[in-house]
Amino acid sequence: MAERAEEIAGGDVEKKVMLVGFDDSEHSLYALKWTLDHFFAGGDGGGPLGDVYKLVILHAKSAPSSAIGLGGPGAAAVLPKVESELLRISNEAIDKAREICVANSVIDVAYEAVQGDPRNVLCDAVERYHADVLVVGSHGYGVVKRTVLGSVSDFCAHNAHCTVMIVKRPKHKH
Repeated sequence: MAERAEEIAGGDVEKKVMLVGFDDSEHSLYALKWTLDHFFAGGDGGGPLGDVYKLVILHAKSAPSSAIGLGGPGAAAVLPKVESELLRISNEAIDKAREICVANSVIDVAYEAVQGDPRNVLCDAVERYHADVLVVGSHGYGVVKRTVLGSVSDFCAHNAHCTVMIVKRPKHKH
């Protein structure tokens, strides 16, 4: 595991790792852009803390079985098409994150897509990368929706073994 963190950091001096959860929603787009603006922006991509942190962008992709449901007699025939579509969506999310980083002159970035529940994928990645900071967007769910649907940011705030930064979009003022 330590080798992986060193490999990600690159160079002789090991950088700290900032992991950003990205799902291509407007909330995660805002969180990524906010993170780049506040930690990595600058003409050389270094920004105020770009020389301190290595940026890792992680996308949690759905498992085909979760997209199909419990299955049935026709599930096996549909599975390859579902897998292909989920892979396409995952690749598009990573490409979008890459475009945003390049547009902000941040090029020293690792991108990864991992299959599974986003809550577990992010917390596992924190351990795998030895991340110092996990950044996630907030959908702004109320108590009921958060309880029924589950909140990735809430779960990570309670279970990730690092600092968790939850980036919320500002409310529009009328």
